[in-house]
Amino acid sequence: MSDATAARTVTLSDVARAAQVSISTASKALNDRDDVAAATKARVLAVAEQLSFTPNVVARGLLAGRSGTVGLLTSDLEGRFMIPILMGAEDAFGEGRVNVFLCDARGDAIREQHHLRALLSRRVDGIIVVGRSTDPRRSLGQNIPVPVVYAYAPSDDPRDLSLTPDNVAGGRMAVEHLIACGRTRIAHVTGDPAYAAAQDRLAGARQALDEAGLTMVGEPMFSEWTEHWGRDAAAMLLQRYPDIDAIFCGSDQIARGVLDTARDLGRVVPDDLAVIGYDNWEVLADNSRPGLTSIDANLQKLGRKAAERVFAAIDGREAESGIRTVPVRLVIRGSTIARR
Repeated sequence: MSDATAARTVTLSDVARAAQVSISTASKALNDRDDVAAATKARVLAVAEQLSFTPNVVARGLLAGRSGTVGLLTSDLEGRFMIPILMGAEDAFGEGRVNVFLCDARGDAIREQHHLRALLSRRVDGIIVVGRSTDPRRSLGQNIPVPVVYAYAPSDDPRDLSLTPDNVAGGRMAVEHLIACGRTRIAHVTGDPAYAAAQDRLAGARQALDEAGLTMVGEPMFSEWTEHWGRDAAAMLLQRYPDIDAIFCGSDQIARGVLDTARDLGRVVPDDLAVIGYDNWEVLADNSRPGLTSIDANLQKLGRKAAERVFAAIDGREAESGIRTVPVRLVIRGSTIARR
């Protein structure tokens, strides 16, 4: 090492010059890229060690054309769906040592544009947009200079890539489970009919009933996504159709209300009445009496897949488009134990 080099911080240019390679090749070698010959990589690493080169994380990101940051733009005020999606994304980002900027637009389009400009000014490498329902939302447009992936709420533009839970399969899975438990008189209580999730879950439930040669008891009951509605709906159902033996609920909150009314009316769950919810909101499902069987939307997996798609786009792999559904899963607890 020359005296001049020793007197200052060693740079990537110094390493490249000493190893007789370009700065780009030196950067790739130090980042363990596969597109550098093994002998060249070994020479660069040996020179870097000899010169006591310490890479600057920010400079390294800029050389690669990246900042090492990803923006997560959400409209989910309560965080009910955003938090598990964020956790899944951070799991994937953590493996690549990527930082996440979280921005809450609070459902306001102007605030969302403000946050979008702020994220782009920070030179984020990509953006994940998280909605608060599975209803389609307006696209950010095709002029965003970084990859964008929509999670939970799909974009209304088929040119965008959107990941959303498979609610049709979830409704089907719920009813198939009830039928497997020996239930044949199945009713459905759900939330706001304007929500895509409510309609998709109902569609899946009808598919399962049709294939089993069964008919839903009464008409599906729509209203709010609340325990209060669950209690009221269950009271009406059990008075009108006292022989029903199962209720598929469109959310865990509704299911908790159904369980309350069943208990008040002397119906034993699951012996007299099986109850299944949706969302697998563990704070509700685990603490219900009995524990609530539910469909888990796999939101952490959805967040992880969204992060992986951002990584793929950043790496230059062929961009995907359209809506992709993420599989859901059944979590069985005490509210649907099969009859003997």
